[in-house]
Amino acid sequence: MTRLSVNINKIATLRNARGEDNPNVLATALDIESFGAEGITVHPRPDERHIRRADVRELAPAISTEFNIEGYPAPDFISLVRSVKPAQVTLVPDAPDTITSNSGWNVEANREFLTDIVKQFKDAGIRVSIFVDPDVSQIRAAASVGADRVELYTKSYADKYPQDPVSAIAPYIEAARAARDVGLGLNAGHDLSLRNLKYFHDNIPWLDEVSIGHALICDAIYLGLQPTIKAYLDCLK
Repeated sequence: MTRLSVNINKIATLRNARGEDNPNVLATALDIESFGAEGITVHPRPDERHIRRADVRELAPAISTEFNIEGYPAPDFISLVRSVKPAQVTLVPDAPDTITSNSGWNVEANREFLTDIVKQFKDAGIRVSIFVDPDVSQIRAAASVGADRVELYTKSYADKYPQDPVSAIAPYIEAARAARDVGLGLNAGHDLSLRNLKYFHDNIPWLDEVSIGHALICDAIYLGLQPTIKAYLDCLK
């Protein structure tokens, strides 16, 4: 079964807009779990413009499903993740001022760096996923540096899907097969939505996890949070 991990960064963005504690990030995360989601994802950025380090420390002992922390492995990020020990860390190549993740790793060009980082997290008992484009060579490189999983960056799929779903999904099927062939678990995320998620999952049913935040929170404005989570879960059946 493919797990739905809900990225709650946008909940924190809304809270931070008023400088108070409404909505409460922890309470919302627990509600999301109670509504059926199988994981919570956060991306603490250096400027703390949404999720704060304090949020991560508060969430970690309270989350009863899988806790996934994503981010660029700078020293302070490494220290935070090793201290709270989530189920999974997802390594992304984002610069500090990036608005949202916009590319996967060039794993081969960062082989030595990533090998060391992956080992640090695995030694701490944390599963490691590396964010990659749907590129077979990068997936094989991710396996060679010791990663447990890859997360496919799905923006190009989401962009092309309305015009040509078959063409949009093709490189992702090839990438997913490559991940399976080298023994990597498989996650996916970025711009997946109620519009395109079912088709993606139907074509790659061995996905371990999808991480969805922005689209899901936007849908919840209209549908409500609980019905929205159910609708996303229905896409993964």
